[in-house]
Amino acid sequence: MQTSERGKAFIAAHEGVVLRAYRDVAGVWTIGVGHTARAGGIRPRAGLTISRKEAMTLLEQDLRRFERRVEATRAFKAPAAFDGAVSFDFNTGRIHNATWVRRYVNGQLKGAESALMQWVKAGGRTWPGLKRRRAAEADLVFRGRYGELRASATGADGRDDPGAQAEVSALQHQLRTLKFYRGAVDGISGPRTVAAIRAFQKAHPQLSQDGIAGPATRAALSRALKARKARLQTAGGALCSGGAAGLLASTDAVLPGGGSLWPVVLTGAVLVAVAVGGLIAWRYRDEWRALTARL
Repeated sequence: MQTSERGKAFIAAHEGVVLRAYRDVAGVWTIGVGHTARAGGIRPRAGLTISRKEAMTLLEQDLRRFERRVEATRAFKAPAAFDGAVSFDFNTGRIHNATWVRRYVNGQLKGAESALMQWVKAGGRTWPGLKRRRAAEADLVFRGRYGELRASATGADGRDDPGAQAEVSALQHQLRTLKFYRGAVDGISGPRTVAAIRAFQKAHPQLSQDGIAGPATRAALSRALKARKARLQTAGGALCSGGAAGLLASTDAVLPGGGSLWPVVLTGAVLVAVAVGGLIAWRYRDEWRALTARL
């Protein structure tokens, strides 16, 4: 079986379609609907742009592996159920050992749906976006209902949807941590929030300045926050190294030949701090460049 056109649209709506290459949270160059070089075909790289038609063609190619995996379960015969299962595997890569699939195969539909709805965490956190996606996939798998494709919560207003409001609040907090947003964390994607998103996008030239926190912008935000955390940890480590060296100096530690030990320790601590700082600076070079511009 193959994913239907509605199924492809469903996956694209939940994953997001990015027409300019960007680095994901792990630093992997990505384009289209989550396409990376590992999938074969186009190799995303800095500055690469594609059309929406090309993005959907890449998605079709990338889906073949997941379609084969879903077919191997011999469980999802109806087109809508098949689309929902492919969407789940595209997002998680766990169709082969998920509890909900085993229950579905055994006809335990109520228990299967309950187990499917547990797949809403990433990085130890429950994400409203994943809750909405799992609910939409459940409608496909258990009720054959596609429903309406909704826009990203971070591009919506957030007033009438508690889940969307939580996502917007998290976004506002991230932008405020990076000094791009100075308004109240109210979960409403108003003009201030949109302006803050655009300011962040402007500081990262690889992003489109559309004021919407799509996949590329969210990945850049996550990387920028990690860069900031690493920067603070490096600074803290340097202070600790200096403190340890000072402690040794105060105790007049000596080498076997009678020389003072603390200059050796201090030199070693400085070299380690420089090496670690250099590695971190290279890993987050783009994010640090943008962060430094805000300080």
